[in-house]
Amino acid sequence: MNQIQMIAMRIADLREILGMTQEEVAEKSQVPLADYIAYEKGEKDFSFSNLFNIAETLGVDISDLLTGESPKLRGYILTRNGKGLVFDRRKQYHYQHLAYNFSHKLAEPFIVTVEKDQPGVEKQAHSHEGQEFDYVLEGILRIILGGNELLLGPGDSVYYDSSLPHVMYAPEGDCRFIAVVIKNGTNE
Repeated sequence: MNQIQMIAMRIADLREILGMTQEEVAEKSQVPLADYIAYEKGEKDFSFSNLFNIAETLGVDISDLLTGESPKLRGYILTRNGKGLVFDRRKQYHYQHLAYNFSHKLAEPFIVTVEKDQPGVEKQAHSHEGQEFDYVLEGILRIILGGNELLLGPGDSVYYDSSLPHVMYAPEGDCRFIAVVIKNGTNE
């Protein structure tokens, strides 16, 4: 079974355990029903935003869906260079979760690599609850944020309401940045 199918199985199992319908999870997660059904069957790859929203709706950490294990660490987590939880949600985006095993996180920190733009390939904008902070490490990041276009270079950052539709591009070559997704509300 591949990673997408494993995530799909975990989502379906959690939804059933919670006694929710596919329609309820799709609506609360702001995911089109047809997409949600395809996700749950393992027929379609997840965008990060949709996976994040589904995890929030099901009341679990995104790490639960990615690994099948609940985060256990408290106090602190040390993540060595290149040792974060690696996952690729879309062909052009590569994520490395830097605190996947920390319990009751208030934020989700990632190193994200966006591959160089391919001619004629359009990306779909996504949104999710909370706020987001992005800090460019390498390359140029072109972000379309709520209809506005921003260009960021190394050392530049942007902080925004992540309910605004957003999509990232790398116009000049691969771009690496730190993304911190801050959840709404508080955790225990």
